[in-house]
Amino acid sequence: MQLKNILVASSLVITSLAVPNAVSAQNRGTPGQFDFYVLTLSWSPDYCAKNSDRDPQQCKAGKKLGFVLHGLWPQYQKGYPANCTGEKLPATVKQQFPGLFPSDKLYSHEWEKHGTCSGKTPAEYLALSKQLKNSVAIPPAYNRPAKPFRTTIQGLKNLFVNANPELNANSIAPYCSGSGRFLQEVFFCYSKDGKPGICSQEILNRSKKSCGQADFLVRNVR
Repeated sequence: MQLKNILVASSLVITSLAVPNAVSAQNRGTPGQFDFYVLTLSWSPDYCAKNSDRDPQQCKAGKKLGFVLHGLWPQYQKGYPANCTGEKLPATVKQQFPGLFPSDKLYSHEWEKHGTCSGKTPAEYLALSKQLKNSVAIPPAYNRPAKPFRTTIQGLKNLFVNANPELNANSIAPYCSGSGRFLQEVFFCYSKDGKPGICSQEILNRSKKSCGQADFLVRNVR
């Protein structure tokens, strides 16, 4: 009997270890309770290099999109909340912000996953997304380049800080695809009230790891 009890106890330990994030996975977060925002601008040529057939709205030849809005994401210093409520994005609100995202499918996805955690109404969330997106001045080198070019994390940060003096190097975190070979997107960090801020150490470390090669390629627009 004692051996049987030991085996049962061991089985329970193994089962709990197999699903260490089961509790946290069910914790969606509380709307409005987070530390800062990340404004994520995707480099559309990289996305379209892999998704042109699946997303013609964003990737149709001749659109020549450069940086596009991926989303505005509430963040913790470590990790982030997601899907905080079941509230849907009203079609009438979406219609107030034409062209904010590069494809229609992103509106509802970004609201449901990230916007519901902001503590804002759908209209307020999209308005802040638009405001912050429009506040970022894109350096000339990234303004619809006709030819690809190579750069580094520091090189990218320097150009964006020069174009946006209110930001500093720790406000910006590029991420790469292809094991660090291509620019994929750039994070810009803001306080909860929409002021330029500092990215968490977690985000900055992940950026360095993501773009870990000596340099990376910025694909040209098409």
